Amino acid sequence: MDVIELLPRLRLLRFPVGQAYLWRDGDEFTLIDAGLGGSGAALAEVVGTLGGTPGDVRRIVLTHFHEDHVGGAGEFAALSGAEVYAHRLDASFVRGELPGPPPVFEDWERPIHAAASRLLPPDDFARPAKVAEVSDGDVLDFGGGARVVHAPGHTDGSIALHLPEHGVLFTGDAVAASPVDGAVMMGVLNLDRARTLASFRRLAALDTDVACFGHGDPVVGRAGEALRKAAEAYA
Repeated sequence: MDVIELLPRLRLLRFPVGQAYLWRDGDEFTLIDAGLGGSGAALAEVVGTLGGTPGDVRRIVLTHFHEDHVGGAGEFAALSGAEVYAHRLDASFVRGELPGPPPVFEDWERPIHAAASRLLPPDDFARPAKVAEVSDGDVLDFGGGARVVHAPGHTDGSIALHLPEHGVLFTGDAVAASPVDGAVMMGVLNLDRARTLASFRRLAALDTDVACFGHGDPVVGRAGEALRKAAEAYA
């Protein structure tokens, strides 16, 4: 896992597939997504390098149920005692009670999915014992008040998190950055492309300086402008 400082309060945690983020408020941490299965010990190590312990991570907020975002959540929640949050429409999949619906692939996306799947560990990761369910407009107690923004399309229960006080937006997989040139783009491998595009446009309208994606390099500085320009390019 690569660890990259984006802001004094914010670290990007990059996995072989996907990425997570660690936000700090004083001595308290929040993990946004949790990486691949088997990542619990590595996540604990990152917190330790910042002078904390696993118990200082109070919450894990999952943007959606896909395994590259939730794989480490159960293991790390057991280590830390952190509360796990997910949207009510994805929570049963996070808990492993039901299998989540697969994406509706466009033809050009199939090679991307096949390549990513080869990097994923076996789908036998620990599931969180409990998942607190959130909905659009809920405000979580970190980052000066983190607003939950329902951003369906990638999955039915996909969410973003907006920290207005800091101008930071965590988009999950509704938005991404191209691995080729870093251009901001709509996320891929979606359940419903039209709803994903609508969510992208809703997120682009927010007042954002730093945009953190589930895949690809974040935009640090004037991110709202970059998101709006990218959203306008879609028909």
